[in-house]
Amino acid sequence: MRAQTVDVKSSTGRILCCTVFRPGGKKLLAKGHVISDEDVRILESEGMETIWVTELEDGEVGEDDAVCAVATEMGCGSFEIRLAAGGRANLVATENCCVLVDDELLKQINCTASVVIATSLNYGYAVSGQRIATVKSAPFAVAKDQLDAVIGILKERGPILQARPIRSPSVGVLYSDPLSGERARQLFENIMRQRLERFGVHANYVLACTEDDHAVIRSMQHLLRSKPCVILVASTTAPAGPEDVIGQAMVKVGAQVERFLAPVEPGNLMLMAYRDEIPILSAPGCFRSAKPNVVDLVLPPLLARYHVTGWEIASLGHGGLLA
Repeated sequence: MRAQTVDVKSSTGRILCCTVFRPGGKKLLAKGHVISDEDVRILESEGMETIWVTELEDGEVGEDDAVCAVATEMGCGSFEIRLAAGGRANLVATENCCVLVDDELLKQINCTASVVIATSLNYGYAVSGQRIATVKSAPFAVAKDQLDAVIGILKERGPILQARPIRSPSVGVLYSDPLSGERARQLFENIMRQRLERFGVHANYVLACTEDDHAVIRSMQHLLRSKPCVILVASTTAPAGPEDVIGQAMVKVGAQVERFLAPVEPGNLMLMAYRDEIPILSAPGCFRSAKPNVVDLVLPPLLARYHVTGWEIASLGHGGLLA
């Protein structure tokens, strides 16, 4: 970039090097603004004769074009790009969604000298209209070779971010207790409702049963036939592992155990299995309190019908201490 002081009359198309204020202190034009013919008339009406501007040189790309190019390549899914002042492009959700982030690729891009990207947390829930990421460039301009390198990485390895829509989600809930399923329902139903409301959903299919092999298997089979996004098992007992009543019922209905034990507190004793693409999630103790726990971390992607793997659950340890 080449900075210089020029006559206001010849400043059209130039980029402001600093913010311009009126005599009273009110902002007139922001730093990085591209001066238009109308801006020239405004500046002259304020009595200004010269102004400090900068121009792009060969091999440079303007900040707005640079951030828009990166924003276009960095993400996919339900979002739109909104250009903001100061060389910034925001990604804004266009419908309720789960934000999925490739953390390693994000780190690699942020090690460049040209642009930086900030995103929502991985697995985060976002409502329509919420900003889920922002791209910021170096002031005024970015070297074209640096920008091309970033775009090349994104085309080869991207996207960094997915805004995976949550559309007409359905949730199955099974309450279980060794003596009476209705006892479990009475204990957990209010907390279950509060937790689901955080993500704009409610329990579509609800059953309660005694915690014995046959009753749990029948209830799971019935819920599976409704093909929900996820089945949540709220049990009054803590599992000893996949060998307990709930875990064995998962296996007997044809589900494959994905993970037992989560590096998240509260919620260590989480057990998750998949029957085809339907996840069954048992998290004893997590429905006794509305405070954040492992269910809040994994529910958004499951509602978006994203297959959360055992490896991804294992990766929740960094930041998994919620309380």
